Amino acid sequence: MLVELAVGDAYGAGFEYADHRFVTTHNTLAGYVRHPRHHGIRPGSYTDDTQMALALAELRVSGEPWTPEAVASAFVTAFHRDPREGYASGFHAFPGTVRTGAEFLARIRPDSDKSGAAMRAAPAGLLPTAADVLHHTDVQAKVTHDTPDGVAAARAAALAVHYCHHGLGPVAEVGAWIADRLGSDVWARPWTGKVGSKGVMSVRAALTALASGDSLSGVLRTCVAFTGDVDTVATVALAAASRSAEIRADLPAVLVDGLENGPFGRDHLARLDAQLLA
Repeated sequence: MLVELAVGDAYGAGFEYADHRFVTTHNTLAGYVRHPRHHGIRPGSYTDDTQMALALAELRVSGEPWTPEAVASAFVTAFHRDPREGYASGFHAFPGTVRTGAEFLARIRPDSDKSGAAMRAAPAGLLPTAADVLHHTDVQAKVTHDTPDGVAAARAAALAVHYCHHGLGPVAEVGAWIADRLGSDVWARPWTGKVGSKGVMSVRAALTALASGDSLSGVLRTCVAFTGDVDTVATVALAAASRSAEIRADLPAVLVDGLENGPFGRDHLARLDAQLLA
């Protein structure tokens, strides 16, 4: 799951808010592309979406208590050991100015309704019950996105993984199942058009791509074709799609092999996947 979501993140990063013509021309899955404006992210490198999901996955397998301070500490540790581009402009400088989870919590303003809590929610989706998923998701989401929409988007993203991982129904009905669990039909309504920065937008688009796909490659291309905040859409969708028995695992080797593989790259993600799924 972590490898697939990182591929979605890294591939989508080349297209984030890019011109529609650029997306149409280059969204072929033939390889990673360099963003036409943001040259700081090397093709094949993942962004904050994966780094924060990785931090939560490491916390899950550590056996440490799942508390706000532990979550914040995981984010701080991941950022300081491996600083990278991709964080939202208003947040990018913040992790570098704090050294502990307690300091993070004391200084953060958790009032965002954007997609940050949703993009990293996948590890909680593997838990055995929906109640477990929602508890763990709420704790991590409220550290930075303690708003109704910020939390709801994270819940929906984690529940999508849970639904696919446990085979709770046809993948085409994932949105309706989440809508029933969360008491809002917004998750059952297909997304169309460009995806903005709000978490609800990204997750709705991800659920739309997931529900209509039968292969990882198809889901990925659909995510990017929306245009807008497509790296987050692809991160959320591929995390869930990778756990579905209905969806073919056919990501091109050029994308899997081309994913960054430094100390916290592809091999590290694969090892964590094995630990999460054990």
